[in-house]
Amino acid sequence: MIHKPRRWDAVCEDDPSAGLLNLFDVWIAFSVALLLALFGYLQNSAPMSHSSNDAGSTPALEELLQSIKKAPHFRPTNAPLTGEGTRLGTAYRLQTGEVVYVPD
Repeated sequence: MIHKPRRWDAVCEDDPSAGLLNLFDVWIAFSVALLLALFGYLQNSAPMSHSSNDAGSTPALEELLQSIKKAPHFRPTNAPLTGEGTRLGTAYRLQTGEVVYVPD
């Protein structure tokens, strides 16, 4: 019985485009894995941005959030300041104009 020659049997092993197709497949698989990891990370970090009144929050977290007190807002002046002191931390001015203090 004579078989009809198949197209993939006639493919030469020295075909340079075969390697490019394999690299393209690897790139697509890597991109999909990266997107899945990104979506998984965003879903896990989303509950942290909600308020503490969610049903999933723990009592210890609520107690910690209640113990945090906001510092009063100070308005800068052009008057010279004098005195002695020690460095306590770093202050950053946000794009909104608000100044945030970060202790050392």
